Amino acid sequence: MSEPAVKFVATSLASLHVEPSFLTELLTQITNGVELVILEQREKWCRVRQRDGYEGWAYKPYLVEAPPLEATHVTHLSVMVFARPETGTIVGRYPIGTSLRVEETQDGWSRARACAGELLPQGWVNSLFLRDLKQFPLALNDARQEIVNVVRGLTGTQYLWGGCTDWGIDCSGLAQLAYRLAGYAIPRDARLQFPAARAVEPPFRPGDLLFFAAEGDAKKITHVGISSGGWKMIHSSRNRNGVYEEDVQANEQLRARFAGAGTFLSES
Repeated sequence: MSEPAVKFVATSLASLHVEPSFLTELLTQITNGVELVILEQREKWCRVRQRDGYEGWAYKPYLVEAPPLEATHVTHLSVMVFARPETGTIVGRYPIGTSLRVEETQDGWSRARACAGELLPQGWVNSLFLRDLKQFPLALNDARQEIVNVVRGLTGTQYLWGGCTDWGIDCSGLAQLAYRLAGYAIPRDARLQFPAARAVEPPFRPGDLLFFAAEGDAKKITHVGISSGGWKMIHSSRNRNGVYEEDVQANEQLRARFAGAGTFLSES
């Protein structure tokens, strides 16, 4: 039996949809170089599966067959790409969480390129906004702090169903991104994260995930936030249209819907 065909994201950001149309529901977003298994092709669209099993329809012109270059760094913030260090013309932009290949460094700047495709130009980015992949995964305490730093740094980012970056993000996308930037891969949706996480009890520690059920259905997990310590939680809230920190115990609706907590960080 032949191996399934694969393609790779060649743009800075691509979206997965329920059906082969930009007008249908956005399921999630994927950054440059991500591998996608091709399940079906229909005109300009491909039904694809990510490594974590997540499926959807991707726009075929945004994908390439050539394997990506090996990534060396990941963007810790959304970064602008300049033609020259400091004073150059802006030639591109990468959202937070994008894997890049750094070709050289110079006085606090890195000449970087996208790992897949030729659609995005090479250029210079501020090295402070990059993290060396060789550092991952972070040690436990460092990971906890990094997760909180990431989500707190995204305060005010607008809520976007299916969003995964600082260009717009939903609750489970925020949790997945924060863990990824500490070097840990977790499932995409809250309903998948909840059963996969290792259960934890109060007092919650920074980086623990707090899960919430649908109103009137305690078995249906619909929301997740990241503890910044105890019941204080940073989450992407549809009600507040963005990423904010609040006390679960001070919010009657959240308190009533709390379903449990978990983590993907190992104590060993």
